[in-house]
Amino acid sequence: MKLLEGKTAIITGATRGIGKGIAEVFAQNGANIAFTYASSVAKAEELEKELGSLTKIRGFQSDASDFDSAQKLADDVIKEFGQIDIVVNNAGITKDNLILRMSKEDWDEVIRINLDSVFNLTKAIIKPMMKQKKGSIINMSSVVGVKGNAGQANYAASKAGIIGFSKSIALELGSRNIRCNVVAPGFIETEMTEALDKKTIQEWRNNIPLKRGGTPEDIANACLYLASDLSSYVTGHVLNVNGGMLTY
Repeated sequence: MKLLEGKTAIITGATRGIGKGIAEVFAQNGANIAFTYASSVAKAEELEKELGSLTKIRGFQSDASDFDSAQKLADDVIKEFGQIDIVVNNAGITKDNLILRMSKEDWDEVIRINLDSVFNLTKAIIKPMMKQKKGSIINMSSVVGVKGNAGQANYAASKAGIIGFSKSIALELGSRNIRCNVVAPGFIETEMTEALDKKTIQEWRNNIPLKRGGTPEDIANACLYLASDLSSYVTGHVLNVNGGMLTY
């Protein structure tokens, strides 16, 4: 059974890492996919080719941290796909530094791209979802947004903000049958982590109760649950997918 058959999903930042993993799992489960990318046209075309045999998929070069661009994206997706059933706000960046050294520019950029983008795209898709009287919004936070992390005050603030925002949206839109939930990944091993020191990575793994880093598929499966009707009575929830990192 394909859990997302007949549904259309917007996934931001889907050309690599977690976003790509979500696109792959959603396509395998029958969803039509509109995904965004910032600048990597070649990777976007590659993803379209890779998943095009499974489902209808199209990439949109769009910056969700820009309010007008997010609105145009929603309009374009409605025009091409006819509906928006699922939104996964996944795009994000880091600009790590201790607060003593963190610049105002690095603070502003992380908040804009990580948090403003969630507001902008959620705002853009609310009216279509209200007309349909259904929808699932999934916002990507982080274990850092739940517990904080030294050297990541900007990132942690943006990811904690996503949690508060999502719970508020769940309260506002529950009566319209629109659900809003959060996935909070722990240490996920992607192409970005491959460049890190192997000894450091092994130390991280050793501190995780399941003794391994997560995979993009682990996060994608959590999103699949929240996007599908299996979670039709779940909203305002933070799903921690971290191998037990928050188990004290």
